[in-house]
Amino acid sequence: MVVLDLLGRRWTLRVLWELRDQTFTFRELQARCDGMSSSVLNLRLRELREADIVAVDEGGGYRLTEEGRELLEALAPLNGWAAQWGERRLRRSR
Repeated sequence: MVVLDLLGRRWTLRVLWELRDQTFTFRELQARCDGMSSSVLNLRLRELREADIVAVDEGGGYRLTEEGRELLEALAPLNGWAAQWGERRLRRSR
């Protein structure tokens, strides 16, 4: 339940999505997360660091830890389902 609570917080999944392939500084990450306030981003990053899902590298950039990568792998089936769901909705709306 702790993980679901963390993932259910606004912007958490977006932060994880943005960090899936790359390391970003705070400002870069904020720019990629359209409209997220710096206070919310700071809070989400702190929560994700405390959960050992995100870490700060030597250059000050944020990146996924091994735990974070494993979490994204665990979420991959949900991402696949969401893509199929989106396609079905698109076909129905035509």
